[in-house]
Amino acid sequence: MKVYTYSQARQNLSQVLNRAKTEDVVIRRRCGEVFAIVPQHRSGSPFDVVGVKTKATTSDILSAVREVRSRQTR
Repeated sequence: MKVYTYSQARQNLSQVLNRAKTEDVVIRRRCGEVFAIVPQHRSGSPFDVVGVKTKATTSDILSAVREVRSRQTR
């Protein structure tokens, strides 16, 4: 575990974050408070979604969109 003071962590933030990927990192304030840096692992984009199989055609979808839009303009 690597312990940094607040000032050290602030001056070397990139290094601190890189180190936190492989080992425990702690930042200690002068008053004694201690904070752990923990990476959050994400897999891909939040917009990556699984496709849905449907029998709807492009024409069906466009018709539905036109219908909804026509209701909104009334």
